[in-house]
Amino acid sequence: MAGVKPILSVITIVYNNVSDIERTMLSVLNQTYAGIEYIVVDGLSNDGTLEMIKPYQDRISKLISEKDEGIYDAMNKGLAAATGDYVIFMNSGDEFYDVDTVTAVFAAADDADIYYGETEMIDANGQSLGQRRHKAPKQFTWRSFKFGMSVSHQAIYVKRSLVEPYDRRYQLSSDIDWIIRAAKKAKRIVNVNRYVAKYLVGGMSKKKHRQSLEERFDIMKRHYGLVPTILNHVIIAFNLGWYWLRNRRTND
Repeated sequence: MAGVKPILSVITIVYNNVSDIERTMLSVLNQTYAGIEYIVVDGLSNDGTLEMIKPYQDRISKLISEKDEGIYDAMNKGLAAATGDYVIFMNSGDEFYDVDTVTAVFAAADDADIYYGETEMIDANGQSLGQRRHKAPKQFTWRSFKFGMSVSHQAIYVKRSLVEPYDRRYQLSSDIDWIIRAAKKAKRIVNVNRYVAKYLVGGMSKKKHRQSLEERFDIMKRHYGLVPTILNHVIIAFNLGWYWLRNRRTND
């Protein structure tokens, strides 16, 4: 694929999010990179979201609007509709970091299996909350998630030939499993060494924290083994406590 500009399938999942959908769509549609296939999957919103999407419909490659069985069912629909060389999910509320992001990602190296970068957190008003607590690793592998999700799904571009459907037995943390499975198959993973996404803080996994943690533990146990996962969770708990203490001191 060297010298040939790959097609990127950008998939946006949305349900009743009239306040954020336009910001997300514009961050995709305003990219300077020409080879983008844009797929929007709406879960039959009834709050005005669809009316917000309609004016941009001629610039969207595929718009699916129908009832779904949750976020990963919707994401699987997006994957099934994608025809690009790479896929990335930029769900409602999230954004590419700037207009040149996709151009910069593919300029970083030719023909990687996975490209990834750093993510900035933003609040509901679009204000920066700084870098995620989990910094993107210098060199990402399928083992990199053993202490937590160090690369967010908005910051990871995966070759479509490597991806499988999301495992719907997980309702909140299936993206961790999905990325690990793709990374296990990847031969060449490239760190683009820049911010590539803005991530809207909140979401379902924050609201249902316990279920999210239980799912993550099960995913890690399956991929890394039970004993290493228990030991890693001791380290995760320590790191979380230390992070909380350090930030409390800073804020006092």
